[in-house]
Amino acid sequence: MASPKHIHFIGICGTAMGSTAVALRALGHTISGSDAQVYPPMSDVLRGAGITLSEGYGPQNLPATADVYVVGNAISRGNAELEAVLEKKLPYVSMAELLKQEVIQGKRSFVVSGTHGKTTTTTMLAWIYEHAGKNPGFMIGGVPENFTSGARFTNSDIFIIEGDEYDTAYFDKRSKFLHYLPECAIVNNIEFDHADIFENLDAILLSFQRMLNTVPRNGLVLINGDDPNCLTLRAKCPAPLKTVGLGPTCDFRIKITASTPESTAFEINGTAFAVPMMGEFNVRNAAMCVCAARFGGLTDEQIREGLNTFRGIRRRQQERGTTHGITIIDDFGHHPTAIRETLRGLRQRYAGRRLWALFEPRSNTSRRNVLQNELIEALTEADGSVIAAVANPEKVAADQRLDTAKVALSVTSRGKPCWFEANTDAIVSRLKNETRTGDVIVVFSNGGFDGIHDKLLKTL
Repeated sequence: MASPKHIHFIGICGTAMGSTAVALRALGHTISGSDAQVYPPMSDVLRGAGITLSEGYGPQNLPATADVYVVGNAISRGNAELEAVLEKKLPYVSMAELLKQEVIQGKRSFVVSGTHGKTTTTTMLAWIYEHAGKNPGFMIGGVPENFTSGARFTNSDIFIIEGDEYDTAYFDKRSKFLHYLPECAIVNNIEFDHADIFENLDAILLSFQRMLNTVPRNGLVLINGDDPNCLTLRAKCPAPLKTVGLGPTCDFRIKITASTPESTAFEINGTAFAVPMMGEFNVRNAAMCVCAARFGGLTDEQIREGLNTFRGIRRRQQERGTTHGITIIDDFGHHPTAIRETLRGLRQRYAGRRLWALFEPRSNTSRRNVLQNELIEALTEADGSVIAAVANPEKVAADQRLDTAKVALSVTSRGKPCWFEANTDAIVSRLKNETRTGDVIVVFSNGGFDGIHDKLLKTL
């Protein structure tokens, strides 16, 4: 960015907004912001960076000297602070547009997209460049173990960003990734998701096609060559496109050669690599990083060294503790495919141990019955499972709501015991009675789940 600016964030305590605010503050800009809920750890991080915070929304929060006002994705009409911005005709943008204008423009932008694996792949690619001494800028929608924050803006010509297909702001219903000017676009996979904003799979595919339309002819598109939905994008892609996958027709063909409880070795067109993670899903993520990093000018040896030292993402297959020989794992997974692939990967890490899945239907899609059959299939990957009550059920029409009791019965009928329990105390009690030493419990939720991880560790 050029001269220092005063930037005010409305909705600053969201993970992405807060990380962006801190990264911009580190560049010397004056940052202020407001949110309805200002609490640790984000409030501590923001104040520690020298950012002025206001709790609650209102015209009094708006600094008269700000150069631009950033309207968060969660902010809608009727918000008192937003209404004042509109009435005063102040200059406002979405966070995605701010990133485009102030951070990405003129850089080599690597955009990592897809229904699953975005956060892991983005972080892995950023770390490969970091380990190679390239000091990349990045924006990650999670907490990376290899970095101290989820966002960093540098003078490097490399910028790596997680490309979310969710909408941008109340005034811009396009997907966020349409703002990110990709020179290299990765599409890990495409499935139906975000049922609250996309009518069907075709609507999602159209948005991905529009992103590929922004890749220049001297750029590169990398897609999952084993995913039929990704392959539909090939016909109309104006930029060079390569397929990455296990199939024999893929341009960059993956072959898994060995696996241990701690790592997986693989080849890409005969060249050997390894990643300190388990399962086919993570190998695919790593293979995308290899291809993108090669395109960006790194050598295979630089890429290998980066992969070997990758430490992962918080809340992705993260051990929270062990009590009486029972291990508790925290995972952000909330889509059936993510749940299925995580369970398969954990089978590799915890071979010979009973695997339990505990699932909270909390996301806008998982609360609905649109993927109910897929969820049933996913939970059968576990030796036993418990499904919690649908979070905020009043926000989903009864005829569209996930039938948790039916899910439990269906999974049980396939020979894998599954229970529906209405609250966390009942879940903990159930697992206390059913588990034994040596078991592994995986908690799937994209929220806090009423602190159930600590409750399990204490009670078991």
